[in-house]
Amino acid sequence: MSSLVLVINAGSSSLKYSLVDAETGATSAAGLAERIADPSGQTGVLTHTGRDGTKHRSELELPSHEAALRAALEAFDTHGPPLDPDALAAVGHRVVHGGDRFSAPALVDDDLVAAVEELVPLAPLHNPANLEGLAVARTMFGSVPQVAVFDTAFHQTMPEHAYTYAVPLEWRDTHGIRRYGFHGTSHKFVAQETARLLGRPLESVNIIVLHLGNGASASAIAGGRSIDTSMGMTPLEGLVMGTRSGDVDPALHAHLHRQLGWSLEEIDRALNRGSGLLGLLGHSDFREVERLLDEGDPRAELALDVYAYRIRKYVGAYYAALGTVDAIAFTAGVGEHGEGARKRSLAGLERLGIRLDVGVNQDPPSGPARISAADSEVAVFVVPTNEEWQIAREALEVVRAG
Repeated sequence: MSSLVLVINAGSSSLKYSLVDAETGATSAAGLAERIADPSGQTGVLTHTGRDGTKHRSELELPSHEAALRAALEAFDTHGPPLDPDALAAVGHRVVHGGDRFSAPALVDDDLVAAVEELVPLAPLHNPANLEGLAVARTMFGSVPQVAVFDTAFHQTMPEHAYTYAVPLEWRDTHGIRRYGFHGTSHKFVAQETARLLGRPLESVNIIVLHLGNGASASAIAGGRSIDTSMGMTPLEGLVMGTRSGDVDPALHAHLHRQLGWSLEEIDRALNRGSGLLGLLGHSDFREVERLLDEGDPRAELALDVYAYRIRKYVGAYYAALGTVDAIAFTAGVGEHGEGARKRSLAGLERLGIRLDVGVNQDPPSGPARISAADSEVAVFVVPTNEEWQIAREALEVVRAG
């Protein structure tokens, strides 16, 4: 059987794709279609990268996700490598919210689509776009098995006391109000890679994974199983992010409504799109935070302190939840490239056996790298995430399992 998997990640106005060898992780092509059905009328953009790394950018009309996927297939034909549907083992789809129904990847059929539709209220910004991707791919690759890989699935191993909110029973039983967690595909991949770097079976190690990108989350992983994670029912809870506030007082919504007359939609939009680093500093890009920090901007100093302090609190909490920690792994854009964020996030934790090698942390080698000091009881790593490869691996496993 072929090990080639076409990985599709459909967003509300974008479609990301990769052609991945699930066994080796080699990516022979990848691309991104943007401005799909753009409400402002801007022309769509497709950027396709072939095996040689050359990027091919074109502007074209993208009125729908179907048009975007057809444009992607044309890019395979034009720029390579040729994509033969008969050579695909599967099409793997990232689906954001699987609720408590999906604890593992699953073959896409009508029942799965209906279940994902029922879960739209839990992820109104994400699941509808994911459903578009499923529908388009099923139409265009009818003979190829389709597999849904859920962002929430990895965290379904959390114990009941970790995922349960202290809210009325009806909320929990009837409306699914509980912690679900996200970035599960990344957390799972990084945990596996960290165990490999330690030279130990995944089942024998406890790991804290810090996925720090524009969206950010932490997870406590015991023996390969997620026992807690910082994002909750939605991706808003937890760490400070690029534009999301992370943890705030739950009464904030009522206070802003009473004092300012804001609607729930306005408050929700502000906390999701106008807060985090953007709210603290006016910039959501961490590189801008570092630039302003170098210029001595006190607001940047405060922003980074708030950002790192929240991470440090979660590291301490998850250390307590796990009992012992073998490794901490930083991943995603900031985690992989923000040496200052890593340093501040772990500052003062030496009594917990966590010590960075300052020089290596400042300039780590490319790829997975250990950045902890030789005498650090807890190993600290930078581990580049690869969600596309993880989705491809899981899709292939489902297909081969029959």
